[in-house]
Amino acid sequence: MNRKFALSTWFLVLVSLAWAPSSFAVSAEALARGIPSLAPMLETVTPAVVNIRVSKAIPTSSRYFFQGERVPEELRRFLPDTPESQNRNRRPFSVGAGSGVIIDADEGFIVTNHHVVEGASSITVQLHDGRALEAEMVGSDANTDVALLQVAADNLTDIELAEIDSVQVGDFVVAIGNPFGIGQTVTSGIVSALGRTGLNNANYEDFIQTDAAINVGNSGGALVDMEGRLIGINSAIISGDGGNNGIGFAVPVDMVAAVTAHLERDGEVRRGMLGVTITSLTPDVQSALNLNIASGALVTSVLEGGAAERAGIQVSDVIVELNGEVIESGRDLRNRVGLLRRDQEIELLLYREGESLSVQAVIGDESGVASAADSRPAASGGFRGARLRNLQAQDEVTASEGIMVAAVEPQSRAFSAGLRAGDVIVEVNRQQVADVDQFNSEVADSGRFTAITVLRDDRELLLLVP
Repeated sequence: MNRKFALSTWFLVLVSLAWAPSSFAVSAEALARGIPSLAPMLETVTPAVVNIRVSKAIPTSSRYFFQGERVPEELRRFLPDTPESQNRNRRPFSVGAGSGVIIDADEGFIVTNHHVVEGASSITVQLHDGRALEAEMVGSDANTDVALLQVAADNLTDIELAEIDSVQVGDFVVAIGNPFGIGQTVTSGIVSALGRTGLNNANYEDFIQTDAAINVGNSGGALVDMEGRLIGINSAIISGDGGNNGIGFAVPVDMVAAVTAHLERDGEVRRGMLGVTITSLTPDVQSALNLNIASGALVTSVLEGGAAERAGIQVSDVIVELNGEVIESGRDLRNRVGLLRRDQEIELLLYREGESLSVQAVIGDESGVASAADSRPAASGGFRGARLRNLQAQDEVTASEGIMVAAVEPQSRAFSAGLRAGDVIVEVNRQQVADVDQFNSEVADSGRFTAITVLRDDRELLLLVP
């Protein structure tokens, strides 16, 4: 070997070892060979990751057949008691495999995915040391894909939870699980993205994306940082054939902790609701409403009698903080509120009419529905599809000034944005309008979006019409 090349090689090895975090431990043997290793870290972490085996009953009406014909109920007792008849009368089961992570060794709590244990008639947990234990379902939440199990055993090893704020795109991570049921497997990669959403818009999503290989059976396993701390629970992949394509998703540890606290306390997540409909504050919305704030959740309607109305929240308010934490988008607010306890008091920082103000709210139950509206426009272009007229004396409305929506074409942009016949338009881009001429003038000055405030059943709504 060329002496210059050898020195360069050793320099690179020394630099890499000097750069590595202290927990990126190196065994004596590996150090002698100049090779860093994850083995010491994994030695302390892998005992906290378990294999899960689930049995699920298969509902079927085809268990009682004789020579291809279904046996009537009243005749089944006359069938011979043979191994064949016993097998025929036994309820069939399917068996699935997944992974889990011990988060509390003293209590025997294990976190996994909801979809791993959904509908399970029995759950068996196999520990790293080979012990097989029957697990009890404490609770499960489909909307976050998190479930909490409990086992009764001594000498368990749990895992340390990371602070989610410490996780950054580009961090090295390790995925540990039971892919394809073959046994515990370790793969490595980096954090590819944070805050991923859109896999299922009905769910509460804030995924960590990683290129560490995740396959079927890894669900419920651990995604850990280089210090061996849990940063997420592996949950989903994007794949055309069911295999790893380098796009895996994990439920972040802060969401896992919040959900498991609900499950431990109540056996379910009793979601709190604020009583507003919201959308994200995009650049187009900022322009339409002439706002100079960068992020937040725009209130488009307030539920009558809900927590938001009682707190004084109004249509067109922008919620920018919850309990001192910045709200990035409508979905961010929905995720945070959905994991709060009912009757919990919160502080919201609002932006209204160019000024900020703080309000106190008490989270309500499911009657105070809070949902994230879809902020994507139905199409590009101006305001079309609605037929408007000035208010008339016979109109039974509470507004003294405004524009009556006489009709809306079902396939129009206005209809897609939520405008309906009978609505009374009172503001355009937060400017009051008294007649159709003034409305047309305000619309002509709009950018991509026109923000329209309407009265419907004596309630204000904010609609964004492309």
